Amino acid sequence: MKKQPSTPEVDGSKALSIWALYLVAGLVILSGSCFTVISIMNGVRLTVLTSQIPGYLFGIVVIFLGLRSLIAVGKLKDEVYKPTSRFSWSNFKQSKN
Repeated sequence: MKKQPSTPEVDGSKALSIWALYLVAGLVILSGSCFTVISIMNGVRLTVLTSQIPGYLFGIVVIFLGLRSLIAVGKLKDEVYKPTSRFSWSNFKQSKN
């Protein structure tokens, strides 16, 4: 029988933070979806700089931003869950390249 490769144990605070980010991204997608449906059903139009814009367009933009953040959290999770990753203030310094 083959041994299953064991996954390294992830710090609980890392896992909780990542799941909180997933939750927020999911809530953004859900709110955008609800606003889109309500806008379509009620014919909502919003005024932006003297132009009338259908409300569902804003809902679609919010859904797009939520999906984008969901993908970004997935990429962040891959980096954070690496066993070599650790917090360092030097990670926030801008490179001069």
